Amino acid sequence: MARSFNFSEAPGHQIRRAHQLSIALFMEETAGYDVTPVQFAILNALMDDPGEDQITLSGRVAFDAATSGSVIARLEAKGWVLREPDPADRRRKLLWVTPEGQKVALQMKRAVSKVQTRLLGPLSAAERKQFGVLLGKLVAGHERAE
Repeated sequence: MARSFNFSEAPGHQIRRAHQLSIALFMEETAGYDVTPVQFAILNALMDDPGEDQITLSGRVAFDAATSGSVIARLEAKGWVLREPDPADRRRKLLWVTPEGQKVALQMKRAVSKVQTRLLGPLSAAERKQFGVLLGKLVAGHERAE
């Protein structure tokens, strides 16, 4: 008799569960900041490359460009991001982290680091390294195929 498919062991299901755990840990550790993982990623990306345009930024944080506008608007409403038209092309929006946004993002880095430690806690040091390498290979392989 053929062995039935065990959904709970399927890679897609395991990745979804790991993502759920990651989000739950992030929300727990950053509860006092009222921020999402995507908002945190945007703040960090803008600290690395201030004045970046909205479309390029969306690609860097692997987030849908159409949806990123509303995420950036929420960061702007908090006073954490400044959005201005590009003087060379007024349709293009350039973004900067405000001093307040940078202060908050830097404060959150410790909490986000704790998320990563907690998420990978069940793995040994060697397994963590191997997991990171394999996960990076998986994502990069699919990004190249697109």
